[in-house]
Amino acid sequence: MKIVLMGEPMGLFMANEPGELNEVKTFTSSIAGAEYNVAVGLSRLGHSPVYCTRLGFDPFGEKILDGLRKNGISTDLVIQAEGELTGFMMKSSTDRGDPKIAYYRKNSAASRIGPHEIDALDLYGCERAHITGITAAISDSALAAVKRLIARAQALDMPISFDPNLRPQLWESEKKMVSTLNFLAESAETVLPGLGEGKILTGRDTPEGVADFYHAMGVKNVVVKLGKDGAFFSEKDGESGYAPEFPVRKKVDTVGAGDGFAAGVISALAEGLPLCEAAKRGNVIGAIQITNKSDNEGLPTSAELEAVIRAGIA
Repeated sequence: MKIVLMGEPMGLFMANEPGELNEVKTFTSSIAGAEYNVAVGLSRLGHSPVYCTRLGFDPFGEKILDGLRKNGISTDLVIQAEGELTGFMMKSSTDRGDPKIAYYRKNSAASRIGPHEIDALDLYGCERAHITGITAAISDSALAAVKRLIARAQALDMPISFDPNLRPQLWESEKKMVSTLNFLAESAETVLPGLGEGKILTGRDTPEGVADFYHAMGVKNVVVKLGKDGAFFSEKDGESGYAPEFPVRKKVDTVGAGDGFAAGVISALAEGLPLCEAAKRGNVIGAIQITNKSDNEGLPTSAELEAVIRAGIA
């Protein structure tokens, strides 16, 4: 299935040894970005993601274009801008907890995308759309672009999946973050918050409460990520329940796990599977991803996914 995604991919420098970022001597270069990770996951599962973004004519921009092509992700909706820079980030290496991350994305090429550029996109053949709250947070013009893409997707009867992906540091206030992201969620068929995100966005303390909040807004599917407790799934006027965590041999890096989860849920829904099976697939792919250091290199093909499921452990 052809699925359009919109976001900001960035260059990524991953530390090769533990320590503070300013003290690390060597890094491995890669590509990061929530929507990019989801696109990679979808492509490896046999779908046809089309990535909408804005890049500079610089080494990071060229690396990202090369990464998109190598992963079978269409670059037809990629815009390059003269004199603008592609954002990048640095990530520490750690054996305990989450790594430290430093972003260099202010005034990036992607942050300057606007609704007029969305109007110019050829969305012919696209059957689904996926967005996150990150793109909406990077600038006012990017938020306007997200709203325009939603409007165009709705006009074409494309189901929309929405991952809030909270980045409080990018918003001027929590109040604006909450109101804006819930406004965007209202247009989605499927919303994918973590439980902590759901508590902030809805004021509800349980996954059932978070799901009820979005169902009341008209959202059909809600899948709440619960970390070590798996996920809670709920279909409006339909089935709800818990999908258990999938076991892993060794946790290496949690970054990208939520994006792998999203790729699993979206791909399953695109294939016509019920929401309970989509949540299970999300859990498996999220588990596979945390056994890898890169944000997306561990995302599985369909054959690799089936092999892990048969083995019963990632």
